[in-house]
Amino acid sequence: MLSKIPINLERISKENLDKEILRAGIIAELDAINLYEQMAAMTEDTEIKRILLDIAKEEKRM
Repeated sequence: MLSKIPINLERISKENLDKEILRAGIIAELDAINLYEQMAAMTEDTEIKRILLDIAKEEKRM
């Protein structure tokens, strides 16, 4: 698995923990969209490109 929580949640106060968890999740989703779009731009295979862009599109809708 390539993903890792980008911040140390142990250092976050209890009152801010939920906000930081949500923020980390949103950042991860944006990173995933960016990764799919970058890989789609790299491939010359039109079917793979279509699949990757479809996955990115699905990530954007969620």
